[in-house]
Amino acid sequence: MDLTISSLLFFALLISSAIATSPCDPPSDNSDLSVIHIYGKCSPFNPPKPESWVNTVLDMALKDPERVEYLSTLVAQKTTSVPIAPGQQTLNIGNYVVRVKIGTPGQLMVMVLDTSNDAAWVPCSGCVGCSAATFSPNTSSTYGSLDCSMPRCTQVRGFQCPTIGSGGCFFNQSYGGDSSFSATLVKDSLTLGKDVVPDYAFGCIGAVSGGSIPPQGLLGLGRGPLSLLSQTGSLYSGIFSYCLPSFKSYYFSGSLKLGPVGQPKSIRTTPLLRNPHRPSLYYVNLTGISVGRVLTPVDPKLLTFDPNTGAGTIMDSGTVITRFVEPLYNATRDEFRKQVQGPFSSLGAFDTCFTASSETTAPVITFHFPGLDWKLPLENSLIHSSSGSLACLAMAAAPSNVNSVLNVVANLQQQNTRIMYDVTNSQIGIARELCN
Repeated sequence: MDLTISSLLFFALLISSAIATSPCDPPSDNSDLSVIHIYGKCSPFNPPKPESWVNTVLDMALKDPERVEYLSTLVAQKTTSVPIAPGQQTLNIGNYVVRVKIGTPGQLMVMVLDTSNDAAWVPCSGCVGCSAATFSPNTSSTYGSLDCSMPRCTQVRGFQCPTIGSGGCFFNQSYGGDSSFSATLVKDSLTLGKDVVPDYAFGCIGAVSGGSIPPQGLLGLGRGPLSLLSQTGSLYSGIFSYCLPSFKSYYFSGSLKLGPVGQPKSIRTTPLLRNPHRPSLYYVNLTGISVGRVLTPVDPKLLTFDPNTGAGTIMDSGTVITRFVEPLYNATRDEFRKQVQGPFSSLGAFDTCFTASSETTAPVITFHFPGLDWKLPLENSLIHSSSGSLACLAMAAAPSNVNSVLNVVANLQQQNTRIMYDVTNSQIGIARELCN
């Protein structure tokens, strides 16, 4: 009998230990927020089967042009209205998400991280066209509305106020290039790990149209007045960092660190540039690209930061593969082809695919910034076909149907790297880190 009881206790301990250390559990000390891919194993959004992951990434990359077009149109205080048509929401985005709680008691929402947007927004009860879990304002004791006369209302893009008298702060926005939504600016408590931010202003979505609106909302990590950094003030001292897990990881779990505590003590940095016409975007000064030992010969104008035209290079968490203006991409691709044994073929968005057995000859690609040379490991510069027989250069040209002046360093190139944004000191840090 004693042996049986001992055996039962042993197996119970094993089970409880396995549950406690599940890769999908949030950090035990609540010091960080887990970052997971929206299609990852730990995501609630119907992840694809592991064997179809490459095809999923290929599909996501094909939607990048809409994202780049959207980023190219972002300007300060754009107040033009966006038409909203009801329609069933589908999931057509390749982003990373975090678990947060809104309201009192807290309602769990799995929100997309977006470094190129400011305001947070979530689908609310009664939302037309929303298909996922919604936030219920009626069950929160700390929920409140924001009048259109309040300064925060004028800080949201696409706001609309009554011509006579006062009323709710309504706004319409486009997102992702093919989608739009209508919302009301409201306030409630936002819980991030162990931190509670009172009276956090966010959009309560009432209707969506298109397939790119994040199902459970978006948390804006830009640097405009309604962003997380702006609304939390001294709590996080204008600093955050993330480590995005690789698509190759089964559980896809990285981390988001908010505030100066726990950030890397030795990390190389380069200045952040500020564009008053696009205040949300994180511009950096990309000065050149090396392929192997060869500095790609390009016109410096393709890299020059110009606030008036929006030209330059940004870091973005929502684009899947890095996109360069066409002449810059072509020069980089052509030098890469010179150093790799062909022949070359195309696969989806990728125009430089070759036999995987030639991967050993693939040169290292380096992004050059003032004070920082960022060498990309092959897992960040190449992607493989589902059969594994092909390897492709995981970059592409910006879409030709937009004013192509913007270079976008995307999330595939940022994976397994700690990216630290220090807005207070106007710098960004980059360091290799295994996020999984």
